Amino acid sequence: MRTRIKICGLTREQDVDAAVAAGADAIGFVLYAKSQRYVSPERAAELARRLPPFVTPVLLFVNEPFTKIAAACQLIQGATLQFHGNETPQQCLEASQHGARPFLRAARIPLGDAGRDFDLVKYASDYSNAQAILLDAEVEGFGGGGKAFNWSLLPANVNAHLVLSGGLNAANVTDGILQVRPRCKTLAVDISSGVEVDAPGGGTLKGIKDAQKIQQFIAAVRAADQ
Repeated sequence: MRTRIKICGLTREQDVDAAVAAGADAIGFVLYAKSQRYVSPERAAELARRLPPFVTPVLLFVNEPFTKIAAACQLIQGATLQFHGNETPQQCLEASQHGARPFLRAARIPLGDAGRDFDLVKYASDYSNAQAILLDAEVEGFGGGGKAFNWSLLPANVNAHLVLSGGLNAANVTDGILQVRPRCKTLAVDISSGVEVDAPGGGTLKGIKDAQKIQQFIAAVRAADQ
């Protein structure tokens, strides 16, 4: 089974081109103004125009009004929506124009043993109109924190397509895929900070991707698929 790959938080042309060249299936643009990886809808549209056929742009929103979501969708045709805030199932459905636009719903899984208390089966049922449930670690802010939750605490059987995110990199993605794939319908992976350029003094340069890290990550995913 081929694991689909999304590279998220892109802000530069060369990073979009590098992700496409390496074999990414989807490219994520963060339309959340408080994020260090934020791009405007106009900038996201510029970058999305570089995408070849069958590579999907994904627009990440956090508690945005419907009017802003609709305006962004007008600029970027064929995009999948990703809701990462406190949006209810009904709000997600309405913002996606009642299913006309596919959408992902992020589930923020608590770190450590607290992850055991997150009812992912119920969450997936509540958001059954989502194309997939994206699993991310619950961190300050909304995603992109480079933290991994405890994958082993996830339920054994989730009746949904899942996207594994949060703290992934080339070194741990194989383990993540092998642990989570048997628990769901299909599994995809989503990475942001794990393929960013290292910052002097630690951490990463938010929104600035490393082409070699992208290649290594995608190679690791393909190896896991074997």
